[in-house]
Formats: sequence, structure tokens, C-alpha cells
Amino acid sequence: MEEPLIPVVPMSHTAHIRSHRKPRPRSSSALAMRAGVAGGVLSTLAVAGAAGSANAAEPVTQTIELPTLTADMTAQVAESAEVTQQAAADYQLRAERDAAAAKAAKQAKADLADAKKKAEAKQKAEDARKAAAERANRSSARTTLTSTSADSDVPAPASGSVGTVINFLKAQVGDAYVMGATGPNAWDCSSLVQAAFKQVGVDLPRVSQDQSVSGTPVSLSNIQVGDILYWGGAGSAYHTGVYIGGGQYLDAANPSKGVVIQDLSGYPASGAVRVL
Repeated sequence: MEEPLIPVVPMSHTAHIRSHRKPRPRSSSALAMRAGVAGGVLSTLAVAGAAGSANAAEPVTQTIELPTLTADMTAQVAESAEVTQQAAADYQLRAERDAAAAKAAKQAKADLADAKKKAEAKQKAEDARKAAAERANRSSARTTLTSTSADSDVPAPASGSVGTVINFLKAQVGDAYVMGATGPNAWDCSSLVQAAFKQVGVDLPRVSQDQSVSGTPVSLSNIQVGDILYWGGAGSAYHTGVYIGGGQYLDAANPSKGVVIQDLSGYPASGAVRVL
């Protein structure tokens, strides 16, 4: 069987070059399909690009946050260091204040002790001055009293009950003063007075408080030899003696003097009583 003949169409010698090919008409459906394919490809590229961009941006974000975190930590460390330094400064200031307060207290104590010593020294000087003045006054009064006594008509009796009392008292001059003692070589003020009047049968109380209200009260301007003198209030006297005339009295004075004769002007009595 014979093969059919295929007609041969002569081709232009430039037909194999694309730019010389004649455009072939395209249908609208082909164009639409091409547009759809192109859109899909572009969409895929866009999604891929976005994903790539996102993946590419992630390291950048981490790189930015790291310096920020480091800066925050640096600020916190700096703040903590500042607080610690401030606390240390406060402690140091407090320690300095405590040390200053302790030093001030010690100085104040030393100043107080020094002031006390000065006050004591001043008081001693004042006491010495008063004692010297008192001695001078007594000496002056003794001189005056001696002059007055020379003209006095009140001699101490040499006999009788009053004389017995005075003679007994003078015999004890020089004996010791001992609180609570009742003789024969040591006395206190009231025991000596009691013993003297016992020589003439007069029983007196033992203590000066009671002796000051025994007998008849007399004024100091009218006292006589043998009257009992007392110092302090009547009924609460703290010392007693006996008037021996001539402005003098005899008593057991104190541990440093013992039994002595003294001038009444140097130590004026508070009152007197008469029992004889």
C-alpha cells in the first residue's frame, strides 16, 4: 500500500529565530491560565519571602534584646553597689557618732570629777576661813569676858551644896569624853552633870533631853552658879553643862576636848534650869 504524501511547506530562512517568528494568536483561556499560574508562583514566592524575612529577622531581634538585658543588669549591679556603699557610709557615720558620744561622756565624767574636787577644795578653804574667824571672835570675846569678870561680884561658892557640885566638877577637868561613859575617868555630858548633883543628893535624869526640863527654868540673863545649862530645845536638848560663874561653864565637851572649862560667850547656851 502506498504511504500518503505529506505536503511540504517551504519555511523562511529566518523562521528559526524567535524574534522573526510571527506571533501566533492566543486565546483568552490560555491567557487566563497563564495569569493564574503566574499569580500562584508570585504568591508562593511572596510567602516564601515573608517566611525567609521572618527567619532572617529572628536573629536580629535576639541580637538587639541581648544588649538591652545586659544594660539592665549593669544598671542593677550599679544600683546595688551604690546602696551597699551608702549603707557602709551610714555604718561608718554611726560608728563615728557613737565614738564621739562615748568620748564626750568620758570627758563630761572627767570634768564632773574635776569640778567636784575644786568644789571640795573651795569648801575646805571656806571652812578653814570660818574656823579662823570663829577662833578670832572667841579670843576677842574671851578678852572682853575676862575684863568684865574682873569687876563681877559672882564668885564661885567655896562651901555649901552648890560649892560641892562645883568642886566635884572641877576635879574631873582633864578626864576623857566617851559617849555612854559614867566615870570615874571618862564621861559624856549628861553623865557628868548627873554625877555632880548626886554628890548633894539630887537625882537627875540620865540624858540631856530630860535634864533640860528638870527644876525651874531661868533666863540666861539671870543665871547663877550651879544652874544647869543646855543647848537645843527644852525637852530635846543635845548637850548640858553647869555654870560655874565668871561667864564660864564646865562640861564634858567632846572626844577631842574631854572635860573642860569654857567661856559661855564662845558657845552661848540655849537655856538654863535651876535645881538647887
